[in-house]
Amino acid sequence: MRAILAIDQGTTNSKAVLVSETGEIVGRGSVPVGISYPKAGWVEQDPRRLYASVCEAIDACLTAGPDVTVEALAISNQRESVTAWDAETGDALGPVVSWQCRRTARDCERLIAEGHLDRVLALTGLPLDPMFPGSKFRWLLDRIPKGRSVRLGTIDSWLVHCLTGGRRHVCDASNAARSQLFDLQEQRWSEELGEIFGVDIPLLPEVLDSSADFGRTQGLPGVPDGTPIMAAIGDSHAALFGHGAFQPGDGKVTFGTGSSVMTTLPRFVPPRNGVTTTVAWRLNGMPTFAFEGNILVCAASLPWMAGILGLSDVAALVELAASAEPGGPGFVPAFVGLGAPYWNSDARALFSQIDFNTTRAQMARSVTDSIAFQVHDVIAAMRAQSGGELGALYVDGGPSQSRFLMQCVSNLIKHPVIQCEAPEASALGAAYLAGLSLGLWSDLDMVAKLPRKSHVIEPQPVDRAALLDTWNDALARSTSRQTKANGE
Repeated sequence: MRAILAIDQGTTNSKAVLVSETGEIVGRGSVPVGISYPKAGWVEQDPRRLYASVCEAIDACLTAGPDVTVEALAISNQRESVTAWDAETGDALGPVVSWQCRRTARDCERLIAEGHLDRVLALTGLPLDPMFPGSKFRWLLDRIPKGRSVRLGTIDSWLVHCLTGGRRHVCDASNAARSQLFDLQEQRWSEELGEIFGVDIPLLPEVLDSSADFGRTQGLPGVPDGTPIMAAIGDSHAALFGHGAFQPGDGKVTFGTGSSVMTTLPRFVPPRNGVTTTVAWRLNGMPTFAFEGNILVCAASLPWMAGILGLSDVAALVELAASAEPGGPGFVPAFVGLGAPYWNSDARALFSQIDFNTTRAQMARSVTDSIAFQVHDVIAAMRAQSGGELGALYVDGGPSQSRFLMQCVSNLIKHPVIQCEAPEASALGAAYLAGLSLGLWSDLDMVAKLPRKSHVIEPQPVDRAALLDTWNDALARSTSRQTKANGE
């Protein structure tokens, strides 16, 4: 059997899947990555461990799957996480500074105070926020000893470097678009942005289409040397592509550590209302654009709350939450500030409106409901900006398999969601792009027709106004805490 080996390198796990010529997953492997929090608001990973986890996931996938001929590799990856390495030796020169990390918050505030916000937003579609890599690249450079030959990159470029034995320094346009150093309309690295952030543009990788020749494997256990890497794309973009969301207005919500809400656009639209504009993917030199809202903490709050309540696992938390009626206390999961559409680095996690009658089930429900509330706010911002109708809305990622959680989302946004049976939408999207490179599928119409098992969850009536009142009250308390602490 011929197959594409798709790597999905995420924040908490590295996954590998085998995708057949018919577009079906025939093998899986998953290995945890590990993550550390050296200071409050700091989040990082070990780049060597990250690559090792990819190799282990590939080994598990190939061992568990059928006997296949791997025609090509494809990569989907966590975005906005960046690292640096030595161009000559390949040695890591710093940690992977995670997309969740807030260590450069003050640097972003300084850039805003210097008047750079509007220009950065106009060129990149992204706000000046520590989630994005521009300031993180500068932080890494400031800590690298002089005299080293430096390469800077997003996770796709680090993986390609490792997979090719250091022979290629490349990334795809979707990952470049999240770097805050890439001019969206010109589709190239920007010297102007490099000057703003203090980053030398020649240190960055060459930007390729999402479906392209990224090099050949060298020294990857279980995979013959010379196997082509034919696709790379950010994981949220890959999920959008994997669902076949090719029509303007179609979108998806990826639920993971954080969450990404993305809808396809007919053309470039400047961002406002707290959502960003990004490159969804680029084919044959032509970018497809999308709106995106990045939620910093989504499912990451679930195991935390399960531990607080003394529950065995997340499944037990969700079961407990489902036993409570909606309308209990409010909860804002601002453990590392808030992302879209609020973009508030000083917001802090909190519960609100708790009294002696509050139950464990209501506490659990307030945490699970916070996922739906954040999605609601991003979708509302997108609707306000686009003026168009929301099309098919797909959901993916581990939490998307919970009917209860996805019903809460559908109820709040008053729109059907399409729950997909296979949660590996990102890996599938990357594999489909590689298949286009190989000629397994001739065009997007063929990709759209590949089999996908799913079912639709229709919204049910709830007292949305009352629920949103509680949520907005909690939000106001979360975002005003820092101001009050400073006595202002």
